Order: sequence, then structure tokens, then C-alpha cells
Amino acid sequence: MSVETELKLHIAAEHLPLLRRHPFLRALSVARARTVGLYSVYYDTAGLKLHRHALALRLRRTGMRWVQTLKGGGQASAGLHQRNEWEIPVATERLDLDALAAAGGMLPRAVRNHLQPVFVTDFSRTIRLLDFEGARIELCMDSGEIRAGQSVCPISELELELKSGAPLQLFRLALALLDIVPLQVEHTSKAEHGYRLFAAGNPVPSKGSFPALHKAQNPAGAVHAMIANCLAQVQANVPGAQLGLDEEYLHQVRVGLRRLRVVLAIARRVYDDAEAVALREQVGRLCVDLGRAREWDVFVTQTLASLCASMPEHAGLRGVLRASERRRKELYAETAHRLGSAGFQRMLLRFGAWLHSGHWPESDAPLKRFALHILEKQHARIIAQGAVLKENPAQLHALRIACKKMRYSAEMFGSLFANGRGKAYMAELAAVQDALGALNDIAAAERLLLELESRQRRDTLALIRGWIAHEYTGRITKFGVVWQRFARKNGFWN
Repeated sequence: MSVETELKLHIAAEHLPLLRRHPFLRALSVARARTVGLYSVYYDTAGLKLHRHALALRLRRTGMRWVQTLKGGGQASAGLHQRNEWEIPVATERLDLDALAAAGGMLPRAVRNHLQPVFVTDFSRTIRLLDFEGARIELCMDSGEIRAGQSVCPISELELELKSGAPLQLFRLALALLDIVPLQVEHTSKAEHGYRLFAAGNPVPSKGSFPALHKAQNPAGAVHAMIANCLAQVQANVPGAQLGLDEEYLHQVRVGLRRLRVVLAIARRVYDDAEAVALREQVGRLCVDLGRAREWDVFVTQTLASLCASMPEHAGLRGVLRASERRRKELYAETAHRLGSAGFQRMLLRFGAWLHSGHWPESDAPLKRFALHILEKQHARIIAQGAVLKENPAQLHALRIACKKMRYSAEMFGSLFANGRGKAYMAELAAVQDALGALNDIAAAERLLLELESRQRRDTLALIRGWIAHEYTGRITKFGVVWQRFARKNGFWN
């Protein structure tokens, strides 16, 4: 068994010729480039049982030679894919599962007699072996297609496979290539695209959840894993957000970035440098920019939708709704452009380089004690802010942010405290956060109305403001009730 470490990047087909001929690659090459045709047949059961076990089994033909490969386990972080791989030459286009098992590549017994071809990848690969900063990296430029029945998906991507050296060099090379041609970090493998084609199903938005922690982990290792987890959620949802497949994709991108922002604040306690500061600032700006699109979402789908439903014949409201929908669409387009920009892709690659820099400290500090300190401090801050709270939008906003940090931190460290009290605490905290969120949406609506100001809309906007003021009164009363209930709660970590 070997462990395959590679970074995948999407490249538009029209940019491949420029990269192939570029003198930068020629200067790094330790041998002449070669191009081969790769034809692979992937096997699974009709119900994709191997895929559900995170396994991929294929037969690949290169020239006249056949190789069977089983890939499984591993992880993907900031575009870096690391997987266990068992590879066995075979004489013909037939699986030899006994030989695979002898090499350690065991398949679940229930699937051995039910395997069938499920999809094919057929592409040409131009290979260059590069010497980059002391690392040996195989650069593969792939162009072709994936076929499952009558369904076809194009292939146009780069794979940077680490032959020797450290993963850091993969990210540094990718950043250098990004200066030559536009690239996008690829979270989805060719095999995953093939499974989706076979199942004839659309991808679904990926909802993040923090992995379970173990007391034996050290704080740096736990935080490192959490950052990678947040990045994976963001990357998994970016393609759907760019294509506008479902508004939930963009929402999950925002959730992933908010989770990442909280984890990065915690990471300052274990490892901080100039790059960490720069990345935190960039994530913060991105959260603010994407938050603008969410504000218009809520204004259109909740505030205006409720008003229009209660007064369906009001022409002024319908006009404000149309103007708001146009602004919302503009912001969605701006967001999609931002997520596809070189700046966003550069940020993802910089995160990968930072995570794999080799500078993260090793510590024997107890993780549970580290978590206790963070949770106690954040809970105390919330209680202190709530004790002096007035009906001031700025104070309410600050408390909402503190509750959000507390909620993500509790989710992050909750697995260390399996005492049964976490669920009740989280439910009360979520109620406070929801009540504050509703108040924040009303405050945001007030700001958005200023962007819609015109003489023709004056009366309609006054009507909307009156409705908002009435809603605020009811919401602030509800917040008071849920806050008093939460303020009496003790932390589940005690």
C-alpha cells in the first residue's frame, strides 16, 4: 500500500496550451514531457456500495498495459487529496480481486460478486516531472471526458502529485502556476464526478459539522483539523454557488467561512504568524461581502414577501419587490464572480501552504483544559454583555456575534464533554441567537431601504418602515424572554 498525495486544480481547456508551452515549466522539468492516453473503467455495485464505504476500484489501460487500483480512506484539505492506494498489474481487462487482497486491498465481502462497470474516464495526460524547491512533483495535465451511460462530463484539470518532498511545495507550485493561468482548487475527484453521473443525481449542498475530538489530541492538532474541516465545507459548496444551482450553496459557503473565522480566532492561541493575520483579515472581509447578499435574501424572501402576501394588490410594494430582486440578483452575480476569482483561489492555496508549513507546534498541553478556558471565557463575555444590554442595535449586534462564536466553539469542543447537558445548553443558546438574528435582519432592512430611496417610493417605504417598527417591538419582547432563560443556564463543560 502507498499513500497518494496530490493537489487537484481545474483549468479551462483554452488555457492548457499556454501552460504546456510555458518556459516556467520547461525550466523546472527534469525530463521531456510525455503524453499518454488513459482509459479507466470504474467498478461498483448497482447501489454503489463501494462508494458508500469511501472506496474506488478501477481498471486502467495505459498503452497495452492494464493496472487495477483500489483507493480508499484518506482526506481532502484545501484541495490536497491524500488517500491509501493499492495498485496491482493485471494481464487483461479483468479484475483480479484475489491478487488485490493479497496486496492488502480488501473489499467488503458483500460486494465481490456484485461488481459491474459504472462509468469510464477517457482522457489524455501530459506528464512533466518537476524539480521545485527541492521537491519532486509530477505535473499531469488532463483533458478528456467521463462517461456513464449517455451522460458525459468533460475533464480539464491539473494534478500535482508529490513524489518526494513536503506537501507545502505542492501549494507553492500551484501559487506560481496561478500567476500564469487562471486555476480553481478542485475539491471533487474524477471518480466522484463519475459516481454522480452514474447515479443521475445532482450534487447537494454540503452542511458542515465539526469532527469529534479526542482528549489525547493536543490543541494545535485539534485546531489544525478544524481549519481543514471548515475549508472543506467552503470548497464543497463553491461550485454550486457559482452556478446558482440552489441558494443553499451560497448559504453554506457563508456558514463555512463564519465557522472558519471563529476557528482562526481560536488558532491564535496555538500558532500565529504574519500569514495567519493576513488570512484572518481576508476571511473577515469575505464574510462581510457575502453577508451583503444574505441581507438582500432575507429582505426579499421574508420581509417583503410577508408584506406583499398581506397586501397583494399594493402596486408600490410590488415595485419595491422588483427593485429589490434586481439588486439581489446583482449581488449574487458579484458573489459568484468573487468565488471564481484568482484572489479567492489564491486564498485557498495560501491556506493550504500555511496548514502544511511545518511550523505548527507540537504540544502536550491537555486539550480539555484548553477547551474549558475558551468556553468559560466566551460564556462569561456573553453574560456580561447581556447584563448591561440596552435596546441599542450596536450592542445587540455585538451580543449576536458573541453568541455565534460561543455556538461554534461549543460545537467544536462539545465532543470532549459527553455529560448529556450539551444539547439543552445549545438549544437555549440557539434560541437567543435566532432572536438576535431576527433583530439584526430588521436593522439590516432599515439600511437597505436607504438604497431604495426615491420620491416615487416615499409612501411605500414609509409603509415598510412602519411594519418593520411593529415587528421590532414584538421581536425585542421575544428576545427578552429567551435571554432570561439562557442567562440562568450553567455551562455544560462544568
